[in-house]
Amino acid sequence: MAAPTVLRQRCGRAAGLWSGLCRVPQPLSFRLRWRAHEQPRRVRGAGGLLAAQCERGLFQEVFPEQSAEEQLLELLEPGRPPLTAYCGFDPTADSLHVGHLLAVMGLLHFQRAGHTVIAVVGGATARLGDPSGRERAREPLPAERVHAHASALRAGLERLFENHRELFWPAAAGGRSLGRAVLLDNSCWLDREPLLDFLGGAGGRLRMGTLLSRQSCQARLRSPDGMSLAEFLYPALQAYDFLHLHLHHGCRVQLGGADQMGNIMSGYELVTKMTGTDVFGITVPLITSTTGDKLGKTAGNAVWLNRDKTSPFELYQFFVRQQDNIVEKYLKLFTFIPLEEIDHIMEMHAKEPEKWGPQKRLAAEVTKLVHGREGLESAKRCTKALYHSSVEALEAMSDQELQELFKQAPSAELMLEPGMNVLDLCRKANAIADGPSGYQKITHGGVSINGIRVTDPDTVLILGQHILKNGVSLLRIGKKNYYIIRWLKL
Repeated sequence: MAAPTVLRQRCGRAAGLWSGLCRVPQPLSFRLRWRAHEQPRRVRGAGGLLAAQCERGLFQEVFPEQSAEEQLLELLEPGRPPLTAYCGFDPTADSLHVGHLLAVMGLLHFQRAGHTVIAVVGGATARLGDPSGRERAREPLPAERVHAHASALRAGLERLFENHRELFWPAAAGGRSLGRAVLLDNSCWLDREPLLDFLGGAGGRLRMGTLLSRQSCQARLRSPDGMSLAEFLYPALQAYDFLHLHLHHGCRVQLGGADQMGNIMSGYELVTKMTGTDVFGITVPLITSTTGDKLGKTAGNAVWLNRDKTSPFELYQFFVRQQDNIVEKYLKLFTFIPLEEIDHIMEMHAKEPEKWGPQKRLAAEVTKLVHGREGLESAKRCTKALYHSSVEALEAMSDQELQELFKQAPSAELMLEPGMNVLDLCRKANAIADGPSGYQKITHGGVSINGIRVTDPDTVLILGQHILKNGVSLLRIGKKNYYIIRWLKL
């Protein structure tokens, strides 16, 4: 049997409109052609889910083409029972990162259209390691660490779904119901599956030639280190996830990153052969750095979603620093802002580029989804304190925010003594050298306290000016050397 083809949608303004596919007079296969002179139509509701997300650029490929044409659009029409879609997340680290966020956005858009979504934490598959896109095998993780990572990922996913429900859904609902969200761990079924039963059942339906033809497998087989049997069987286990979710939860759609298409194809093959039911795969784009590297733990450039690894301020700054040539794309991918409003944001940006309006809106929307309203406020306080020398923001900052903002900054606890001056402070904090050079550092303008430059070493410290209401002073020596001073018994 010939392998089903992949429908590749070039998304954005050049993309075709899914809502018109059923009327395209091409019986066996279809290609969506977008004419530049036609204006894109904004499609809303469940029936327009694929069209809307293709226009936003979130859904990159749909598999298989013919079934998508003949069945998936019909299944997504308004009034039809909700579908179930899933995406898997292997706990190879104790936090999700920005590279995972588009897959989560895909689930959230399905949920917003009234469908059931399942986020699967790969507590079993993480022990093997996905070979997709890797030049060498992952370092094996002990079962205890995988278990701890899985718990952390579940907490992170729960937080994302909860923040979305509380902060992004009520205003957009318009009387519509939000679909159900379910969190599962594949260790619950894979750990109980006997090896011989798995090989005799699912293993007997997957073809070696197909698995060997995958690009990820070919690349690894040609490498000096080759490929282990454990890695080779990873696609089979992920395919079994799809089969289990289909049999026990009625799942018909698998979402994944663009590098997961081979694994998704294996899942399609297994489910259709063992059940006769048509299922579907949808990929989302990979997020890359300016050098083209995939963002993630392996590349060493991950922007994490857990606060203890990447603070709300750091996440906010990652998005606020995006360049003009990417920010419109990211607004469509990472936010729920309507496309008409994004158009308006970009039009205003063309008139007032110095305000960085799109970048600030993007950063705010993502930070609020990941860290909630309080996390966004924290990011804004840190931004004002660091870049705008806001005394009010510094006074409102918690100890946690100070540590997040000035991670490498030494800290000191001091007693305020009568007549204590700027020079005393700098020396007690070990911020300047003893002798004339330290004195001159102050007189030459190299010292600031709470964002205000001081040039007189003999200036007596004043509560409310040099010492903030929260009992903290932020001492800066030069341009980048910060010291956090906590005052005792004020």
